Amino acid sequence: MIHGNQRIVKHKIGLLNLAEELSNVSRACKIMGLSRDTFYRYKAAVEDGGVEALIDKNRRKPNVKNRVDELTEEA
Repeated sequence: MIHGNQRIVKHKIGLLNLAEELSNVSRACKIMGLSRDTFYRYKAAVEDGGVEALIDKNRRKPNVKNRVDELTEEA
């Protein structure tokens, strides 16, 4: 059974654990409301990089070019 402390990956780990417990990926996906493709993506990510690979990495750096000059912003 896989354990994770972060709330971000809780539902993803829950899906993997449920499938392991039920021994049926299709039923676990139906219960959780996710596709089997999603399950296999999560499973591949865990096999490649561990539980840390499930953390969302869509946090982008801000684009400084889109910022207004400080003087204009203060006005």
